[in-house]
Amino acid sequence: MNHLSAAAPPVFSTLLLTGAAGMLGRAVAPGLRRLCQRLRLSDLPAPLATLPLQPGDEACPADLADAEAMNALLHGVQAVVHLGGVSQEGPFAPILAANLAGTTHLYEAARRAGTRRIVFASSNHVTGGYPQGQNLTTADAPRPDGFYGASKLYGEGLAALYWQRYGIESVCLRIGSATAEPTDARALATWLSLRDLQQLLHCALTAPRVGCTVAYGCSANKRRWWHDEATWARLGYAPQDNAEAWAAQLQDLLLPEGPQRELQGGSFLGIGPFDH
Repeated sequence: MNHLSAAAPPVFSTLLLTGAAGMLGRAVAPGLRRLCQRLRLSDLPAPLATLPLQPGDEACPADLADAEAMNALLHGVQAVVHLGGVSQEGPFAPILAANLAGTTHLYEAARRAGTRRIVFASSNHVTGGYPQGQNLTTADAPRPDGFYGASKLYGEGLAALYWQRYGIESVCLRIGSATAEPTDARALATWLSLRDLQQLLHCALTAPRVGCTVAYGCSANKRRWWHDEATWARLGYAPQDNAEAWAAQLQDLLLPEGPQRELQGGSFLGIGPFDH
């Protein structure tokens, strides 16, 4: 099935994309436009101003840390792809503002607005503390590798809360290494091609009755550590790409000795601790 068929009618009147000016936001916007009449693009004012707009786009600068701005941003929105926030390991304060408070503001604004589904960009760093090579499913206990991974685990908890209490459906995607091509030996297991990312978002937005679903996001990599086939099948996700095509050139491109090489979180294990 071609999940990205341009002939399909719009599913949503207004779809919100946060983090729209980031690398992933720019990569997935074309596919999201095919799902809606109006794509509301949001980011901080300066990066959002650099984003070229297409017919049907609506640019709405907003800070996730501003609860009132989130209330205005979610008005009239049927569904959200939430890519916004801090995307790297770092000191706690910025992660607290954008990823914990910001995601809370977004879910609470969605409740007020009557938004029915959120696709939340969680992260593989929720389980980045497991050894490399250990196969995982979403049934395995979380083991965050830092403040960033812990913040994404908090977001998954919010998704469960807002489904249980308010009926807002969520698909929490534990995204791997989402890049045009894999870049190192770790990515032979963790790579998520941009083509597969677009398909995964489409499935997460359109699959029926998702409740609160957590799914790993990677391509059909021969060496992948995350085995989520049952959830993928329920969403209708069938990844097309495989990092093994780059194995010969990348398998010796290793991270430094120590936790970065030993644990699934990779380079994030080499960042910190931080002086507060």
